[in-house]
Amino acid sequence: IRRRRSPRMTYHLAGDSTVAACSPAEHPMSGWGAHLAAHVDAPVRNLAFGGATTQTFFEQRWDELIAGVGEGDTVVIQFGHNDQKVPELDARGGYTDRLARMVAEVRERGGVAVLCTSCERRWFDGDRVEATHGDYPNAVRDLAHELDAPLIDLTVFTSWLYEDAGAEGSVAYLTHLAPGTHETWPEGLQDNTHFHERGARKIAAFVARSLRAIERKDGERPAKGSPAVA
Repeated sequence: IRRRRSPRMTYHLAGDSTVAACSPAEHPMSGWGAHLAAHVDAPVRNLAFGGATTQTFFEQRWDELIAGVGEGDTVVIQFGHNDQKVPELDARGGYTDRLARMVAEVRERGGVAVLCTSCERRWFDGDRVEATHGDYPNAVRDLAHELDAPLIDLTVFTSWLYEDAGAEGSVAYLTHLAPGTHETWPEGLQDNTHFHERGARKIAAFVARSLRAIERKDGERPAKGSPAVA
């Protein structure tokens, strides 16, 4: 049984650009972490940054993040986009080794580590979204089961989100801008990885609902390895 969530708890976010708060020069591009605070009743501390892997996060932000984690806090962890480009961070090796270390260090401080699979890229093959992360999502699912850690399956959710809207309708969730329509991207942009604020808000709302599911029943831990769904 997990302890009841402290009224002073904080959500800490570790991740890459799909989680990070973008600079004003990049708007309306946004990671979902920038909008989580609007959907939860506790402070959000977002240390995610663009281009992060599990390794570079350890090198640049992890010490800062873990130093701020207190008893009863929740650390939401989402990597994979950039790890899959680095041979040393293979799905069943360096990547999951580092995720497991993150979970262990959060638990040592009395916090709860929540693992997330990667947000899918908006790559359609006909009317279906093409899987682009190889074995990485399954590796996270298996690790969550092994460590008895809560899981938010953002690969599944974002794939469904895009397919539900369709190949054309889902464009609105990503940063697709025609030339001359936005002052920060005067030449336009067609990005199928990074979210428009509209998409980031949708994902943040799902993450928040999933976190409430994890915290349900006065803090009882969900069944071993089960996804956080209501």
